[in-house]
Amino acid sequence: MSLKATYPEKIAQAWRGRIAGCMLGKAVERFSMVEGANALQTYLRNAEAWPLRDYIPHAPEHASKHLFVPCCQGKMTTSLADDDINYSVLALMLLEAHGAELTTEDVARAWMTHLPLASTYTAERAAYKILLSRGDEWFPEGRDLGFDIAECADNPYNDWIGAQIRADVYGWVAPGNPELAAKLATTDAQLSHREDGIYGAVVVAVMGAVLAGGGDLNEAISIARQHIPADSRCADAIARGLAAADAADGGDMLREHYGNMSVVHTVNNLALVIWALARHRDDFSAAIGDVVAAGLDTDCNGATVGALWALQGKAVPDAWVTPWQAGVGVSLAGMAALDLDELVERTVAVAAALA
Repeated sequence: MSLKATYPEKIAQAWRGRIAGCMLGKAVERFSMVEGANALQTYLRNAEAWPLRDYIPHAPEHASKHLFVPCCQGKMTTSLADDDINYSVLALMLLEAHGAELTTEDVARAWMTHLPLASTYTAERAAYKILLSRGDEWFPEGRDLGFDIAECADNPYNDWIGAQIRADVYGWVAPGNPELAAKLATTDAQLSHREDGIYGAVVVAVMGAVLAGGGDLNEAISIARQHIPADSRCADAIARGLAAADAADGGDMLREHYGNMSVVHTVNNLALVIWALARHRDDFSAAIGDVVAAGLDTDCNGATVGALWALQGKAVPDAWVTPWQAGVGVSLAGMAALDLDELVERTVAVAAALA
């Protein structure tokens, strides 16, 4: 099956959207997590950036010490390294090496070879520690691991957001093939996650596959729901996100509903992603602006919403790309900055090989 003529441009926009959304949220990631969404929203109002429709301004008289100034308006000359983008690039590398035959052991070896431990968090760091402490010394070179790799997901963070932020590219390279997207996302996710931690990853990947293949947002959400258990918390999060789509304060409503949940859990953040996409189907700036301003895991949600929105076949406004000049920062071993156009070409090549 050949790729549609519109596919390469969709992938170009998806990379742009993912990176722009990530950089928007990265400026306030620590701010939101440490001081909370109310403090973040107060800052945005004081800085005359409410509603949020552009990169975060740096207003020193109002700014928190947790504001990450290098990602604020006028401060970027390239996108800065972030774990969300690391995982997208790493997924691309894995697919280039293994294609549809990708295994969870392949993912683990790639982490140990390319992914610095300090660039991992929660479930990923916990799984990494298990690999290091229990695995065969020569596992990265191809020897058997020496224990059941499923045990790496036996950690207290295995339903948090990490697998969901690793899933995008698995959908991008499977346009019109949600089954393949779900399989690839599960293969990666199960290294560190279980149940809802995996289901969130499957939702993102399946939605990406449907949108990349020409489906609309409603179809993407509907098919994604079919790939996870109907009684899962992720399925409920999708329903709640859709139900809140008509509410300008839907993000606050959802955050309050999940008030006892970690700010980096899969379920509450997935609800925000669905809400922002469903509310702002035709406005990129509003979609990523509202999901970031809603708090929780701001860079992760900005990145996921940015990519999925762009896969609808709509252009990311140049104002979101110009500040980082198509330079893609990563912190993978031996890499510091990548070229956006090259990433697009590589992604299209993988999709063509899988088609």
